[in-house]
Amino acid sequence: MPRDLIPFAMRDVSALAQSLRAQWAARTTPPGPVPSHVEMLNMLARAAGHRNFQQLRALRDRLPPEERPAPVEADSASVLRAARYFDSQGMLCRWPAQRSIQDLCLWALWAKIPAGRSFDERGISALLVTLHLFGDPAILRRTMCHTGLMTRSSDGRDYRRIERPPSPDGAALIRHLHRSGH
Repeated sequence: MPRDLIPFAMRDVSALAQSLRAQWAARTTPPGPVPSHVEMLNMLARAAGHRNFQQLRALRDRLPPEERPAPVEADSASVLRAARYFDSQGMLCRWPAQRSIQDLCLWALWAKIPAGRSFDERGISALLVTLHLFGDPAILRRTMCHTGLMTRSSDGRDYRRIERPPSPDGAALIRHLHRSGH
């Protein structure tokens, strides 16, 4: 699934930096030291004079089709490289050394986590054990939280899949594994 590109332009990068700094300082309930992906998109949109990211996206959708940016296509070489880490049953056989391939492989696992369901640490670990063969659900759990594929409550009692469209490469890997009978 190609990613939709949304054009973003600022006349003055200094004004952008000042706006982002002010918005960052005004945050009242940070989820952590760094804003979430959606929070950052909203900050950027507000810095460019929009109400929020949804409004910026709506403006893109009003552009004539010939003026819309082309969607980003998947990198088939990366998808095939990541697919080699899965066996014929779709189990992740080993943890890739390369970070970009790790992130890509996590999309395939993310797709197998039930949407809208809450797990405690034991529950999500038990599910992840059924999806890989190298015996380290903790690294999968932590990395999925770190990359924004899953949320974790501060006390570790609530893990949930974050609902969002996969990256173009992630969607291509999910399709590839599904077509291959994984």
